[in-house]
Amino acid sequence: MRLETRHLSLIQLHFGILLLGGTALFSRIIPLPALDITVWRSLFAALAITLLLLTTRSRVRLEAGREYLLVVGLGLLFAVHWATYFHAMQVSSVAVGIVALFTFPVMTVFLEPFFHGRRVSGVDLLGAAAVVVGVYLMVPEFSLDNAVTQGVLWGLLSALMYALRNVIQRHHFYRYPGKVAMFYQVLVVLAVTAPFLSPASFHGQVDVWLLLVLLGVVFTALPHTLFANALRHHSAVSVSLINCLQVVYATVLAAIVLSELPGSSTIVGGALIVAAAALESVRSAKR
Repeated sequence: MRLETRHLSLIQLHFGILLLGGTALFSRIIPLPALDITVWRSLFAALAITLLLLTTRSRVRLEAGREYLLVVGLGLLFAVHWATYFHAMQVSSVAVGIVALFTFPVMTVFLEPFFHGRRVSGVDLLGAAAVVVGVYLMVPEFSLDNAVTQGVLWGLLSALMYALRNVIQRHHFYRYPGKVAMFYQVLVVLAVTAPFLSPASFHGQVDVWLLLVLLGVVFTALPHTLFANALRHHSAVSVSLINCLQVVYATVLAAIVLSELPGSSTIVGGALIVAAAALESVRSAKR
């Protein structure tokens, strides 16, 4: 492989992770409920991915009938993940929501034995302990009336849905390219969330519609495509480690754009969680 191609792919990967981190900002700058944002995000993402599939003349038909049922299940998990991800940051802050989300690599470790029977190691348990301590440090008081506590709980639910979706897709839907998997899943997200769309969201101003299109196309369809392409040129270990930078990118962008500065407890707790996420991501990629 040419060095220039590898460097270009690395730049594209970082740019894709930066865009994924930037999705967090939309939870705060779009004046709509999390569910409404999820509906429009999935619609514009589906249109962009459909255009990509048509342009590349990609095959989208699944090989087995049961796989259509499987992809519906994946889409349902993805829908809950997206909606709770935005809601977590709306009730708390970008930093709290994104850090809570990145407990998903450790959750994945404890879910995978149900699919292939791999035993949980001592290192995995150490990572889980770090996550528990990190969450404890982030939450000032375990009260449902506390905004940070609400954000962490919604973020943890989002992480669980994401971990389940990733594990099932990895073991039962691995034959298809990422863009095909995303195509079906965003369609399911759209189908299950659209009936709950608030009528008020149709009366948004032009700038709101532009933000929704930007979220669906530039901050959803594009980064997932770049991410899938990066796996062709870099090891899964490298991609997993760089993916953990999403927390840093999201937090920095929130500080610059929204003037949201995380507290010391969020920084310390977040550092523990991200370190555990990075460790488990590397170990998973090596396996």
